[in-house]
Amino acid sequence: MTEVLRTPEERFVELPGFPYNPIYIDDLKGFEGLRMHYVDEGPQNADHVFLCLHGEPTWSYLYRKMIPVFTGAGHRVVAPDFFGFGRSDKPLDEKVYTFDFHRNAIMMFIEHLKLENITLVCQDWGGLIGLTLPVDMSDRFSRLLVMNTTLGTGDVKLSKGFLDWRAFVKSRPDLDIAALMGRSIAGLSAEEASAYAAPFPDVTYKAGVRRFPDLVPDRPDAPGAALSRRARQWLRDKWSGQVFMAVGMKDPVLGPPVMRALRNDIRNCPEPYEHSEAGHFVQEWGREIAERALSAFDEVR
Repeated sequence: MTEVLRTPEERFVELPGFPYNPIYIDDLKGFEGLRMHYVDEGPQNADHVFLCLHGEPTWSYLYRKMIPVFTGAGHRVVAPDFFGFGRSDKPLDEKVYTFDFHRNAIMMFIEHLKLENITLVCQDWGGLIGLTLPVDMSDRFSRLLVMNTTLGTGDVKLSKGFLDWRAFVKSRPDLDIAALMGRSIAGLSAEEASAYAAPFPDVTYKAGVRRFPDLVPDRPDAPGAALSRRARQWLRDKWSGQVFMAVGMKDPVLGPPVMRALRNDIRNCPEPYEHSEAGHFVQEWGREIAERALSAFDEVR
């Protein structure tokens, strides 16, 4: 295994709105020695487990406004950090970060915790990875809460917004994450912006951040593309669970056009909830979205 960095714990002291105790696993099958962080809140024996997967360049802090809504309704919430992000370990070698590396780690995480009756809560890379999981773990997933994301099938032209984002990240190997989040989210405090940047003390910690945009499949034979097409077909034909879709309408990367297409790829996906003020990081409006999702799930339970 390549050299690995571990963000010092003092970087995570007094994060605004995020009082949750960190939990670590360092014996995931196939990833032994790499330490993954996750939040695990609510009753362990809850009927529903809300598995919250973050995207680029965020971490489980992104879900701080949704976690209390789910736990307040009696559910269990599990929010891991992908390797390279958050409190999880960060391999230095960028070549370590592949589509399969991230997907396999989350699959092993689900199996390690023996998660069942999962409500997948996903956005951005949380969906690019997360939406490929039910096809191979169909007995574990029962509901989807989908926000501004897509499937990387490689047979759909990538949007100009995404290509611009990929070029932006490529030109900034030491991406200023606090500044990016501050610009992207209206009303975000300086302390919250700093919390998003806490996992990355300097440029050496950002290999995973640099890699994610390049990992989005952009041709039919790209890594992850065939798998994503298989997942798309399964979601179209065989998905039988509930779905709630929320769209941040101000997202220039994975906004309304992308989400309209994704809706067509998920069987029995109802009309999405469209949030007129939310941008790419929809979870920043998460309390309202979580409440609406729970209400919609309960209506047809």
